Amino acid sequence: MSDISITVRPPVGMITLRGDMTALGKATKKVAACTLPPMRMSTASDTGRLMWMSPDELMLVCDHSDADRLVVDLTQVLGTAFTTVINVSDARQIFDIKGIDVENVLSKLMPVDFDTFAETEVRRTRMAQIPAAIWRGGDHWRVMCFRSVAVYAEDVLRNAMPVGA
Repeated sequence: MSDISITVRPPVGMITLRGDMTALGKATKKVAACTLPPMRMSTASDTGRLMWMSPDELMLVCDHSDADRLVVDLTQVLGTAFTTVINVSDARQIFDIKGIDVENVLSKLMPVDFDTFAETEVRRTRMAQIPAAIWRGGDHWRVMCFRSVAVYAEDVLRNAMPVGA
């Protein structure tokens, strides 16, 4: 029997920020106390985790109940800067995966070198046939996908587990 567990997280706040990274970095530091992360990395504060997603995109993962307020605060601080701030909480699903040798299970599904994966790294990738993002959440891994394919994602994760799990 495997000790690997897959947990479907309850709703999590997720805010996509796009545009000028300098402006976004200043705003996220002021509003969420998160500094601008380097490429493919994340930073964290008591407010949430700020993740680099692409050269012009960040994602702030926070408490679901704080997301709408943070969008308003970020939008206000950004003012007329060429940026967008959108609450995408209801469009995404996050899974927590933990257990011994869980990296072996995940490596069956995504082209990620888990041996070199840094503690604060975030990776956008493919998991089987769907886009996904992955990062560490302490003693476990977090996988994020679109909610529209969440059932498929959960099935793929469970099917990759060792027999008898």
